[in-house]
Amino acid sequence: MSEPRTNDRIRAREVRLVGPSGEQVGVVKIDMALRLAQEAELDLVEVSPNSNPPVAKIMDYGKFKYEAAQKAKEARRNQANTALKEVRFRLKIDDHDYETKLKRAVGFLESGDKVKAIIQFRGREQSRPEMGAKLLQKFAEDVAEYGHAENRPKLDGRNMVMIVAPEKNKAEAKAQQNARRNEQKQAAKAAKHSAAPESAAAESEETKEN
Repeated sequence: MSEPRTNDRIRAREVRLVGPSGEQVGVVKIDMALRLAQEAELDLVEVSPNSNPPVAKIMDYGKFKYEAAQKAKEARRNQANTALKEVRFRLKIDDHDYETKLKRAVGFLESGDKVKAIIQFRGREQSRPEMGAKLLQKFAEDVAEYGHAENRPKLDGRNMVMIVAPEKNKAEAKAQQNARRNEQKQAAKAAKHSAAPESAAAESEETKEN
């Protein structure tokens, strides 16, 4: 996407001006808009060229470009780090096995990874696709707190599949895990300190008795 026109490159005779704090200034001549931008020591950026008149905003364009590039870089990094994990079910799965698979899937979603839930049909089970769809729907409901289904259950050869995306991206999930670890360390350290005086008091009492 091409960069927006800025300052003297803006061709319109008048613009709908937005101030540096997002305030609506109104429709003004381009000369006045440029003067206001210069007085604020900022840039005039055409943010909506197809509007009539075009919308221009007073901003620090260099800072805007840098922040936009950082956001795009972070988005690409999160997308690249997101893995697609698989959890496989049999149509006639017992409750214990289902709970085990469910916990595994929740762990993947909490870590910011997508989960591909797969129902494996065997023999005559292929004639009962509605049973597979029902099981995958139950699975989606059970993990709803941690992720959302990107698609409805669909047949893929002898299997039925559904993709569940995490509610938090990889970076957010990692930050949460780190915060949780720090809290646990702090709690363990506090417990250790509180136990120390009790231990010292017990030793003192034992010494007195002896």
